[in-house]
Amino acid sequence: MNSNQQKRKMKRICWRKDLESSRSVGSFHQGGFAMLLEWFENFRLRMGLEAGREAAKTFWKIEVLGKEVTREDWQLEQWGEAIHWYLEWLGNCVAQGADHRSLPERMRTYSEAVGARRGLARRTRQTYGSWIARYAVFAKEDRLAMKPETARDYLTEIVVKEKKAFATQKQALNALVFFFKDVCGMESVNLQVKLRKTQKRIPVVMTSAEVLQVLELLEERYTIAGKLQYGSGLRLNELVSLRVKDVDLERGVLTVRSGKGDKDRTTVIPEGLKEELREHLAKVRVVFEKDRAAGKAGVQIPGALGRKFSKAGETWPWFWVFPAKNESVDPESKVRRRHHLHGKVYGESIKRAAESAAIPKRITTHVLRHSFATHLLERGTDIRTIQELLGHEDVTTTQIYTHVAMGANQLGVVSPLDSLG
Repeated sequence: MNSNQQKRKMKRICWRKDLESSRSVGSFHQGGFAMLLEWFENFRLRMGLEAGREAAKTFWKIEVLGKEVTREDWQLEQWGEAIHWYLEWLGNCVAQGADHRSLPERMRTYSEAVGARRGLARRTRQTYGSWIARYAVFAKEDRLAMKPETARDYLTEIVVKEKKAFATQKQALNALVFFFKDVCGMESVNLQVKLRKTQKRIPVVMTSAEVLQVLELLEERYTIAGKLQYGSGLRLNELVSLRVKDVDLERGVLTVRSGKGDKDRTTVIPEGLKEELREHLAKVRVVFEKDRAAGKAGVQIPGALGRKFSKAGETWPWFWVFPAKNESVDPESKVRRRHHLHGKVYGESIKRAAESAAIPKRITTHVLRHSFATHLLERGTDIRTIQELLGHEDVTTTQIYTHVAMGANQLGVVSPLDSLG
């Protein structure tokens, strides 16, 4: 009997149900405990951590104390009690030989394992797993989660009540179809949910002066990344996962591998950034050489390439342009190695810089990409060229920037107020 079969035969215990019936936690505190433990579980699953004290310490350090948010004393006290209750509950599960994994965790784990066998990209597996875990929270019970009717109700809530964007609706639908067909083994699935088209929103764009402010106020270790994202129009994941081999400084060409839709494309390297990039790569080379001298595991190589070229991860061309400061355990291979810069950490630095600049807009890393496209349009760059640089499949996606460009291609409008005497 394999480990998965053994877990299926084990008694299953859910912390949510036990929390509701716990005599040691008053009804007044149950809501706060549940909120904190949901937060902890989502973090743990996202980071690929096993339930236990070490995961709790990591969560407390990064999520509770690591944010630039002032926590009230009563919050820290209540959240600490919640973690203590959970660890005690976990210990009782182990003593009883029970499966402590919640329904969301079990469904997510099974789904990601099936996705790996089907050859789905890691990000697709993670996205599907995340939606399936959220669906499990909605379903509450194994029996109900297996019913297409429950999935139909969940999707209806996403479409009608939560009014999610059309792309988000499609993503949730695809994840649940995958769950019923590939994980549950159903031959045909018709969830009978009519998705609703939503209007495209005007993107947030910074002026050139605001971009300059943000880049100047960025922490030093993120400055090159910020300049490159704006200067080349990269998505966040495309930026942090860049490899040395994809930066051609002589030709001024940056190659994006496996971008959105698993497509490759090329974009421009800013002329004024070339020398800084050379200096940056020289510093990164020192990190690479130290890792090799210490005999550390090479960087992660995707899919079949990693199996075919097993030593490629130990070579300079495959090293990250923006390596992480410290090594961490690969959630898939369980190998401790150096990963690339964490997108969330970089994203928070962009937000902090924007707040310091007092820019009255909701600034995220993607705003740098929006600004890249808009500023090119304002300078007269052809819309089709911008489409290619951004990697948009349809030019209509790129045309959204015509609504925010100022005077692009002489199409700017002068207010009649400006022409009054």
